[in-house]
Amino acid sequence: MVALVGGFYLLREHWNHVAGNWIYLLLLACPLMHLFHGHGGHGGHGGHGGQGSGPRNDNDKV
Repeated sequence: MVALVGGFYLLREHWNHVAGNWIYLLLLACPLMHLFHGHGGHGGHGGHGGQGSGPRNDNDKV
């Protein structure tokens, strides 16, 4: 909460600098969101379910 209040006052005092460079801040947000989004680890994307991923039951007949 202290960081949020401090960030608010910092942004308020330096709004002219931020408003002039907002496009660079937007571009910087893209890699930061990719890093901190949390994809559940970097183990790859195989094994997310789908057809043929596990034992077949009798109820799965088509």
